[in-house]
Amino acid sequence: MFHIYCPWCQEHREEEEFHAKGPAHLARPKNPENCSDEEWGDYLFFRDNPRGVHHELWVHAVGCRKFFNITRNTVTYEILETYKIGEQPAKRAQADVVSLPLRQDAANESVKIKLGGAS
Repeated sequence: MFHIYCPWCQEHREEEEFHAKGPAHLARPKNPENCSDEEWGDYLFFRDNPRGVHHELWVHAVGCRKFFNITRNTVTYEILETYKIGEQPAKRAQADVVSLPLRQDAANESVKIKLGGAS
């Protein structure tokens, strides 16, 4: 069983109190009314399923009911960090590099963030 640290409650709680809601840092299209059906469908339904370090959106459903992000290794299930919505993941040494898209219309551009121990 996981014990997950809620950054809002500031305590570790059992995994059953939380629900995963998908990948974190998804950029909503700036003008959804101008999107084609294919672009809107891609935004709503298609997600990457990466192997390794990944940022995920979670909710503390039984506790404070607030959303937050988790950086988790999908291979080992290790939770590297939790952080509030609006915050960036901490830059850490000796870990995998994860690419986060800057915005929907700049899919080829990305920000590289190192994850791991404190730098």
